[in-house]
Amino acid sequence: MKSRARARSYTAVGIVLTALMLFPVYWMLNVSLTPQQDMRRNPPDLLPLHPTFEGYRAVLDDQLPYLGTSLLIGLGTVALTLVLAAPAGYSLAKLRPRGAGAIGLALLIAQMIPGIVMAMGFYGIFLDLGLLNSWWGLVIADSTIAVPFGVMIFAAFMSGIPGELIAASRIDGAGTFRTFWSVVLPVSRNALVTVSLFSFLWAWSDFVFANTLDGGGDLRPITLGIYKYIGNNNQEWNAIMATAVVASVPAAVLLVLAQRYVAAGVTAGAVKDQS
Repeated sequence: MKSRARARSYTAVGIVLTALMLFPVYWMLNVSLTPQQDMRRNPPDLLPLHPTFEGYRAVLDDQLPYLGTSLLIGLGTVALTLVLAAPAGYSLAKLRPRGAGAIGLALLIAQMIPGIVMAMGFYGIFLDLGLLNSWWGLVIADSTIAVPFGVMIFAAFMSGIPGELIAASRIDGAGTFRTFWSVVLPVSRNALVTVSLFSFLWAWSDFVFANTLDGGGDLRPITLGIYKYIGNNNQEWNAIMATAVVASVPAAVLLVLAQRYVAAGVTAGAVKDQS
C-alpha cells in the first residue's frame, strides 16, 4: 500500500510539473487565437472565447519565405555538421591520434563560449570576406555550434563499436575510409539522427547569429520574421504567437519521430568496448 501511494504521489507531481512546463506552449496557442483588441484585457482570457485566425493568415501572407530560408539553413547546417563531425568523431574514437585529449578539451571549451561573443567575431570575419547577409554564412556560423557537440556524440557512440568489427573489415582489405564509410557509419544510425536533429534545431531557432550576420539580407530565417512584428509602438502579438506556433511544428514533429534514436544516441558510450 505504501509503495502504491508513493507511486501515485510521484505520478501526481510529474503531472503537475509537466503541466507547468507545457503551460507556455498552451498560452502561445491561446494568444495566437486572441483578437488584437482583447490582448490587454485584465484579467486575460484563459480560453480563446472569440478566436480569430488573423495571425495565421499573416503567417501565410508574410512568413512562408522566412520559413523556407530557415529550412534551407537548417538542412545546410546538418549537412556541413555531419561532413565534419562524423570523421572527426571516428578519428578520436578509433584512430586515437596524438593530442586526442587536448582536442576533446578544446571541444568542451568551444561549447562554453557565449553565442554573442562568437557572433561578434564572425561579424568582423564575414565583413572582410563578404559573407554578411547570406544564408550560407549562417550555415557556417551555426555549424560552429553544432560541430563540437556532434564530434563528442560521434566519438562516444563509435567508441562502443566492437573492435573486432573494424579489424574484420581491415582483414578483408578495407582501408580506413572504406571501413568508416561502409562499416562504422551504417551502425552509427542513432548518433547520425541525434546529431542531425540537434544541428537542425539549433539552426532553426538561432536568433543571435541571424540578427548579427544576416539582419539586412534578402533571405532571412523565421526568427527574424517573427522579430519584424515587434515595433516601438506596436506589437502584433497574435501574429507573433501564430508564427511561433507554426515554427514550432517542424521541431515538434522531428522530436517525436526521432526520440528513440536520440535516447540511444545521447546515452552512447556509457558502456565501452574494452578490446
